[in-house]
Amino acid sequence: MPKMDDAVRRRTLAILVGGGPAPGINGVIRSITIEAANSGLKVIGIYDGFKWLARGDSSRVTELHTENVSRIHFLGGSILRTSRDNPTENPAKMEAALRALTQLEVDYLVTIGGDDTAYSSRKLAELVGEQIQVAHVPKTIDNDLPLPGDMPTFGYETARHVGADIVRTLMEDAQTTSRWYCVVSMGRKAGHLALGIGKAAGATLTIIGEEFRNRRISFTTVCDILETSAIKRMAMGRPYGVAVLAEGILDRIDKNELMRVADLDYDAHGNIRFSEIDLGRMVKSEVTRRLKERGIPATIVAKDIGYELRCVDPIPFDCEYVQDLGYAAVRYLLSGGSGAIVSIVRGKVIPLAFEELADPTTGRLRIRQVDIDSDSYKVARQYMVRLEAEDLAEVKTTARLALLGKLSKDEFEHRFKYLINDPPVKPEPEETPAAAEKTGG
Repeated sequence: MPKMDDAVRRRTLAILVGGGPAPGINGVIRSITIEAANSGLKVIGIYDGFKWLARGDSSRVTELHTENVSRIHFLGGSILRTSRDNPTENPAKMEAALRALTQLEVDYLVTIGGDDTAYSSRKLAELVGEQIQVAHVPKTIDNDLPLPGDMPTFGYETARHVGADIVRTLMEDAQTTSRWYCVVSMGRKAGHLALGIGKAAGATLTIIGEEFRNRRISFTTVCDILETSAIKRMAMGRPYGVAVLAEGILDRIDKNELMRVADLDYDAHGNIRFSEIDLGRMVKSEVTRRLKERGIPATIVAKDIGYELRCVDPIPFDCEYVQDLGYAAVRYLLSGGSGAIVSIVRGKVIPLAFEELADPTTGRLRIRQVDIDSDSYKVARQYMVRLEAEDLAEVKTTARLALLGKLSKDEFEHRFKYLINDPPVKPEPEETPAAAEKTGG
């Protein structure tokens, strides 16, 4: 039923941005603002995501007009800034957010963000009921949200483009100076960005968490993969290279092992801050130590390229894509929709109810991971330099790798043979009868 004051006031649409930055955010804001204004709505931008709303503060807003957003789609960053504040931490914060939105007389809310913001948006939609219609525009350079038709999340293509340029330059430097680079790319739960960068740039190898097929791994395994790649490159007469590592590898390593080498810090949504763990430095130090102890000269440089990608200016793909997404969000809300994520498939608007994409156990969005059985991943592996089964099939080849690694052939096989397995994880040691008796087995 229409509100009593609908005839005397314009309906209001609010926009907020949550989570980490991604190229294209300003383009979404622009598109939403222009389409909403053209439809007769008042548009307000809420600063800093849910940060102030969760405190009941309705003052941190700005009115948006076509004339002040018309050219912002070329710019990186977010004119509304962003934050990772989590209003779902307790009911009081959710009630405060609803109270602030009510004070602002918001009729429609568009949230822009990744998994955590989508979850907050979903819980808010459930709380507000019919009072406010809510839509979410999916955003993350990790590309890990399960959008239909394999559509990327906006920001990913730009991040991959810029990341590949950086890695390409590092590869030239590696060849020029005969050194290795260990590059860590963002990707908390999925390796899309690392693999996309490594494949596009032709990096020596890329290691992603998915290749371990949901198995827990040791930090040693990551170092073993890089060490054998370096030895194999030496056998090819190329003592240099670039390894790209997805930060999500850390999520596969046993937490007790991680705590022995790093202090773990958590964000407002309970996620480990992988950016605070220097994976590149850890791998560099360990592999360098191993090689130098055996008298093998090695220079390895650790490089993290996560933050450099998040606020770059979007490439044309994302400039165009986000225009569609912003327009689609407004049209979806004005058609009476609420409680959905907006996506574009083959040029058509596809609203996806939060429940359709949510894990039934956690209520959070399912994670789209790299399909390591896909042809695309198999192609990527074909162009990597890593220890393969054929390297151990020929005695002469194995002996040469062992010689360059300053190990005996038996030592080399004993230490590294497991890397040719799928997944490359050491098999669990078989329990002896004596051990079984001691444990009551």
